[in-house]
Amino acid sequence: MDLDKFKVHGEPLIYGAMVSIVLVSIGILVGLTYFKKWGYLWREWLTTVDHKRIGVMYILAALLMLFRGGVDAMMMRLQTAAPEMKFLDAQHYNEVFTTHGLIMILFMAMPFIIGLMNVVVPLQIGARDVAFPRLNAVSFWLFFFGAMLLNISFVVGGSPDAGWSAYFPLASLEFSPTVGNNYYSLALQISGIGTLMTGVNFIVTILKMRAPGMKLMKMPMFTWSVLITNVIIVFAFPVLTVALALMMFDRLFGSQFFTMANGGMDMLWANLFWVWGHPEVYIVILPAFGIYSEIIATFARKNLYGYKSMVASMVVISLLSFLVWAHHFYTMGQGVMVNSFFSISTMAIAVPTGVKIFNWLFTLRKGRIEFTTPMLYSLAFIPIFTIGGVTGVMLAMASADYQYHNTMFLVAHFHYVLIPGAVFAVIAGFHYWFPKVFGFRLNERLGKHAFWWIIISFNVTFFPLFILGLKGMTRRMYTYSEETGFGPLNMLSFAGAVGLAIGFVILVYNIYWSTRYQPRDKTGDPWNARTLEWATHSPIPAYNFAIEPEVETLDPFWEAKYGNKPIFKKPLAKIHMPSNTGKPFILGVIFFFFGFFMVFSMWKSAIVAGVGILIVMAAMSFDRDHGFYISADEIAATEKKLGGKQI
Repeated sequence: MDLDKFKVHGEPLIYGAMVSIVLVSIGILVGLTYFKKWGYLWREWLTTVDHKRIGVMYILAALLMLFRGGVDAMMMRLQTAAPEMKFLDAQHYNEVFTTHGLIMILFMAMPFIIGLMNVVVPLQIGARDVAFPRLNAVSFWLFFFGAMLLNISFVVGGSPDAGWSAYFPLASLEFSPTVGNNYYSLALQISGIGTLMTGVNFIVTILKMRAPGMKLMKMPMFTWSVLITNVIIVFAFPVLTVALALMMFDRLFGSQFFTMANGGMDMLWANLFWVWGHPEVYIVILPAFGIYSEIIATFARKNLYGYKSMVASMVVISLLSFLVWAHHFYTMGQGVMVNSFFSISTMAIAVPTGVKIFNWLFTLRKGRIEFTTPMLYSLAFIPIFTIGGVTGVMLAMASADYQYHNTMFLVAHFHYVLIPGAVFAVIAGFHYWFPKVFGFRLNERLGKHAFWWIIISFNVTFFPLFILGLKGMTRRMYTYSEETGFGPLNMLSFAGAVGLAIGFVILVYNIYWSTRYQPRDKTGDPWNARTLEWATHSPIPAYNFAIEPEVETLDPFWEAKYGNKPIFKKPLAKIHMPSNTGKPFILGVIFFFFGFFMVFSMWKSAIVAGVGILIVMAAMSFDRDHGFYISADEIAATEKKLGGKQI
């Protein structure tokens, strides 16, 4: 065994970070032991199949990854603001921008979105859980341990260093001989399998478990966005799984799928990656559109304008998302005809997106707007995302892209799309649905302080990158000479990044302060919202709804409150609930060790772990979970304790 592969070679900064990670981990273990919380943790969280708790764990993991990805971003901005400091060398800069992209897209934005859909979708459709609760737990633990496998690369062996898109031949064993890109292929495969399971689970849940009377065209807009998103997941993620498997074979077993000799084709990777990669953008943005639709309608005190056109535009976006992938490599010699097709399809996708913008604006027109924290994020999204969309149309023109390609202009563009289109949305949704889960709001004053820090600092950080790109600064550039004149704008961008960090610190402090001091609100309707999830208590009981709801309108909660159309018509009856199980957690742990052993070519250990995976999967297949029943008397007692009956 080559023990040198396990080492990470770096400066004191790298070693200091490693020590910090180890000390924090030890501190958590000691704290759990001292306060005797291991039993509680195992019973209530690690073995749970409750969609709400799984959603909370997704969100907690996403917040943790937001911190990790944010630290990466700060290090990059500092290095480019003052390259003479030599804060990072070329190798560590490569590793940092690679892990930043991977973590922010795959391990922050996606789990945050999936966490919100776990919490909200069953409630919006009147279900007591997802269709396959145990599969839902497996999905989470595969995602989580895939994320942990990627993050441990920072401590053991070295991080991926070929960019988040891992283009060949740069990602090949010849040009990246360390184990970093082995981590890339294995960690993304493990978490990707979990995401694919989520896609299947939510499609079945939405199509088969809606409340009586809830036709497809009566579903809330967020549920529609989740349905379309999961259809994209089911079609896109198998492509990534295959590409990563071929990458693994190239790096670990000497196959030559992506080589430049012996019949290989490095451009095959670029095509496979972006056939998945561009739909992935819409996997995180379409649910964000659903979140904004819910929030804007609630705080404008109006029905959502153009419901049918909103649904149609999302369907069109999902179809076009699979027809634009080659715009990521216009400059790689595809020819005029191919570039023209993808240029037209890329510009065409802006049309249904524009339809949604106008629908939100018409929803706001003549509304009685309430400027709450989630509404502020939603309003800020519209102009900022429009800037990202307009610059996207500029990049869509193949001939113009020869000037923009691989410059900081492109970096500014996708941050102007993804941060307002995903990060602002999940923060807004987090504020909006927080009282539904925990029974109290986050502090509005602190929320608005964080909002202004984040919005202003975002523009200070990324708008200068448009100018830097037009001046010729390429992306992934870790140093430059003073004669280029890049320094002042990069320093301004770093100042904005510091402001963003302050905003996120205030957001985290708001969670802490509100948990300790915010008054509890158990009315079930803290925002005076419209959709079905608000028709149950805050916080939500384990069974979600004491009585199965019956839906007649598009805004059932609003109609039940003000239109005299009750949605709970049957008497209380016993409720069947699934029982918890530790097998999904154990399966995730074994997958983690399997991936780790594969990364370092420890074949015997990997085979043992693989057999362990098969054993646990076989045991799960023979499970006969009969669950348990909650009696009508227990439900009535819980309802009384929570503050009265449902509407």
